[in-house]
Amino acid sequence: MSHSALNSFDDFYQLLADSLAKNSLIKLLLSKYRGADKSLQRITIRPISLQNEPVLSFVYQHQTNHITKNLSYDEGLASIKLLLGSEFKSAHLATAQAEVQLEISKKGKVQISTHNVKQTVAAPLEHDREKKRFVDIERPFLTKLGVTDSQHNLIPAMSRKWKQINKFIEVFSQALEASPHKNDQPINVVDFGSGKGYLTFAIHDYLRHSLHNDAQVTGVELRQALADLCNETAATLDHQGLSFVCGDVRTHAPKQTDVMIALHACDIATDYAIHYGIRANADIIMCSPCCHKQIRPQMHSPELFKPMLQYGVHMGQQAEMVTDSLRALFLEANGYATKVFEFISLEHTNKNKMILAVKKPQHNQKDSAAILAQIADIKAYYGIKEHCLETLLAQT
Repeated sequence: MSHSALNSFDDFYQLLADSLAKNSLIKLLLSKYRGADKSLQRITIRPISLQNEPVLSFVYQHQTNHITKNLSYDEGLASIKLLLGSEFKSAHLATAQAEVQLEISKKGKVQISTHNVKQTVAAPLEHDREKKRFVDIERPFLTKLGVTDSQHNLIPAMSRKWKQINKFIEVFSQALEASPHKNDQPINVVDFGSGKGYLTFAIHDYLRHSLHNDAQVTGVELRQALADLCNETAATLDHQGLSFVCGDVRTHAPKQTDVMIALHACDIATDYAIHYGIRANADIIMCSPCCHKQIRPQMHSPELFKPMLQYGVHMGQQAEMVTDSLRALFLEANGYATKVFEFISLEHTNKNKMILAVKKPQHNQKDSAAILAQIADIKAYYGIKEHCLETLLAQT
């Protein structure tokens, strides 16, 4: 149907159906709500791919929270036909070829205006057309935490945090796919050092909103005021299954934990966090170490390396490499497939390394013995007498 030939609601609805069939629909926004639910403001509808199936994602924006419903194309179109006109008096349709505005007056008169756009390539079935995002920027927790404004626009000063959130959820989602945990089973996550809760809220939102998993997420934070603030925010936004407690990795007793997260835990706090994850038999362990004070004083520089390691910065980098390599190897020895990689670009933070460990379906004791022998050789080479994680594991 030609965009210039739109004269009635039926014409608009047919254009919507055609754009969906041709994979050119970008977004439909229903506004000017006149129904009984006074808290409902608008509905944003997008085509997405969910578990490799195309669906229409309906995001109901209320004053204090958002509710998402995913419907098949036929169910979605039928729902839109019922909503538009009876409860919503305005609709903005964005396709790959045009933007179409529909307005319904108090007397029921339909007015449609069209603006052609230059884009001609069909939009992919993804949440974000510009770049794959694992977190919807319109999610209310982002506004409440000060990442976006009331219009869901990114606050410039929070652009680095926004990138970090998306990168973390991307890594988390990939680890979850590789883990032995089944998606249809509720998942328990513990996030140590949760701070202001940016990543903790993002994890909970991703699990509940995108995966529809009945997740229980706990943020553990040393500062009582921050834990209280995050609990208030979670209650305001109705984030069921999300809670914050005051404590640390030593005081929070291991319980059912499928995912253990500890970002920027200083020095041996990272070792305690990894030990917690191993004791809890967690499917996923995610650490971003900070500081490496325990190993560095113990290390003896081999003669060959002394000209290089006379420079403090190089000695510090080597201590960091050795410390985190040993941590990764201890995880391998305890049945985890482990990666060490740059988490966030150095332009965003200098604390950019992540240790990611995913539980293997099967564990070979012979492999463990070989890895422990490698650890012993490394320690002997550098003259390391004690490693906190090794001590903790020996006491388990």
